[in-house]
Amino acid sequence: MHILPGSHQPFRSFPLRIVSLAPSVTSILLSIGAGRHLVGVSKWCHDVANVGRRPTVGDCWKLDVDEVARLHPTHVIGSVPFATEAVEKILRQPFIFIALNPRSLADMETDILTLGRLTGKIPQSRLLVARMRGSFLRIADRARKLLGRSLPCRVYSEAWPNPRISSPPWVAELIALTCGKMCVPPGSRVTDSDVAASSPDVILLAWTATGPRSRVSTVLDNPRWRGVPAVVHRRVFAIRDEWLNTPGPPLVFGARAILRALAASKGRT
Repeated sequence: MHILPGSHQPFRSFPLRIVSLAPSVTSILLSIGAGRHLVGVSKWCHDVANVGRRPTVGDCWKLDVDEVARLHPTHVIGSVPFATEAVEKILRQPFIFIALNPRSLADMETDILTLGRLTGKIPQSRLLVARMRGSFLRIADRARKLLGRSLPCRVYSEAWPNPRISSPPWVAELIALTCGKMCVPPGSRVTDSDVAASSPDVILLAWTATGPRSRVSTVLDNPRWRGVPAVVHRRVFAIRDEWLNTPGPPLVFGARAILRALAASKGRT
């Protein structure tokens, strides 16, 4: 996490006015009961949370800083990736900019607790972390009962098709949680040859900013993947992108969706 411009006391007293540039931030704030401080959201936040009539201000890639400024925020909070130009514009403003950079489930928990401290919702943030851990444990237990006696599924999970980018590291953790194994480095650019060489049993598609509209046909029709087990056996599944690409409460839905896909690939429900 980075807080800019710098201050030796980043957590300011109330009243807070927060503009969220990331669905993960919005989902966390609303889940811990800090919605009264949320005065603006990104254009993608409505996909993961009930944001009501809060103004939309763009996202970490493209935004009108004047629109943000008109909301008189004390804090603007976003998550990687950021467009350099957007960050440069934000940093010229008087409000505090908090940039989150989660890479793992542990990082996500840290972000939840950080936002809890910021908004005075420390007990609620701890409770959210505990609830999510409990949900993951129950999903893992279900996975062991369904799949634990078989070899781990080799899984390729994709966040973007052109260029191909594998899903973030926290998705690899969710796959491991559900008795699978990510067969390429997570959060990295890969080629068709890389994926074919990794020989995935299952392919998951969660293309960023597409909701449930990842196109399974593009995988099944890829001539370079005709011999890949996942394609041969038609074990290619589209998962809502916000369930895998939002490092916050939606990941519980993502873990359940991964388990459903892996169980279906082995004929178990």
